[in-house]
Amino acid sequence: MKLNYSLQCGEQQESSPAVILIHGMFGSLSNLGVLARSLSSDYRVISVDLRNHGDSPHEPLMDLPSMAADIVELMDDLNLSSAILIDHSLGGKVAMQVALNSPERVTNLVVIDIAPVTYGARQDAALNGLNLLAQNTIENRRDADALISELIAEPSVRAFLLKNLARTPEGDFRLKLNMASINQNYASTLVSAPAGTPYVGPALFLKGEHSAYIQEKHRPIIQQLFPHSEVEVVADTAHWLHAEKPETVNALIRAFIATKTATKP
Repeated sequence: MKLNYSLQCGEQQESSPAVILIHGMFGSLSNLGVLARSLSSDYRVISVDLRNHGDSPHEPLMDLPSMAADIVELMDDLNLSSAILIDHSLGGKVAMQVALNSPERVTNLVVIDIAPVTYGARQDAALNGLNLLAQNTIENRRDADALISELIAEPSVRAFLLKNLARTPEGDFRLKLNMASINQNYASTLVSAPAGTPYVGPALFLKGEHSAYIQEKHRPIIQQLFPHSEVEVVADTAHWLHAEKPETVNALIRAFIATKTATKP
């Protein structure tokens, strides 16, 4: 599948290492924009829309191997033999699957607040809110916000979800998300764990201190599948640590990439 993507880099970075940023569930390529803008001063940064998200094609099949294959296909189309993968949440699972399936394509792996485990359905409220938006005619964003406010109390979460609305030629708003596919796969393939041959390249897992997505009990499976991995905890953050403390997260990522790339044979 041909994913939608954007490329950011300075003229002097055209031959620099490539970084691919992969967003999480219900997101789009703009979600990691803070990281993209920072890293683009030294790297070619490719931000992608996963299938059924943003401006990428819609497809009923939505599992980790298929989404990982989409990333490899994009790399092929861009003539990238390998890249640094930086990703959040569901995007982290996709990137882990790429590393486990095609380790030669991954120079460094950075996973933001997700573990290689099967989770229960954790985003029911967000899913229900999006389904409500899909079932109604949305005239403006204020009405959309009011519509889902009883399901989702946090204004920041509502604002994140409403980024998926796009104006139609008729003047109303529709979701860019493929809700039919997401609903079909939400409680099965999308919460499943990546699997494959252990990735022996350098990997960094960043955990939000107050997030439950990476727990102490997950460390053995992280070490099993990613034996050269490190886990760093970012203090006073939750699941969206890259938005809560962008300077800290960016510094950790830059230090990791620089050190591990410099020491590779």
